[in-house]
Amino acid sequence: MEGAMATQKQIWEQQQSQLQRVKNSGLISMNGSPILDDKDEEISRSALAMFRAKEEEIERKKMEMRDKVQARLGRVEEETKRLAEIREELEDLVDPMRKDVAMLRKRIDTLNRELKPLGISCQKKEREYREVLEAYNEKNKEKAQLITKLVELVSESEKLRMKKLEELSKNIEMLH
Repeated sequence: MEGAMATQKQIWEQQQSQLQRVKNSGLISMNGSPILDDKDEEISRSALAMFRAKEEEIERKKMEMRDKVQARLGRVEEETKRLAEIREELEDLVDPMRKDVAMLRKRIDTLNRELKPLGISCQKKEREYREVLEAYNEKNKEKAQLITKLVELVSESEKLRMKKLEELSKNIEMLH
């Protein structure tokens, strides 16, 4: 945009310098004869006025454009501030969750490390428990067998003693 304005300004300055030369001479040569021409001077003034009007129009448009750019820059700055505030709010919103999650993960990791040896110990103790329970059940089974055997022996012994007592009792009766 500035390049186009510079070019227009250069053209205007060239035209101004040509007009100034014509004005200073006061003469315009036609077919080699000098003549004074008021009409040319009026044309020069009107051209100068036209150039000034164009220059003022260009300056006015330039100022309008500058105002539009400034207004847009102001809106961009406001939007940038708003976006920064939104980003900060998002970070504040996410940040406590990250801390809580990190704390919970750390605690879970600690518990996992504590659980591992406890799990191994539990498996070992379960194995020992099963072995002891198996031994207990075997001893209990053996005890039950022995009690059954004892009951049989006691019963047999009682029968034999009763039989012996009966025999002795018969022997005694025979003696009497």
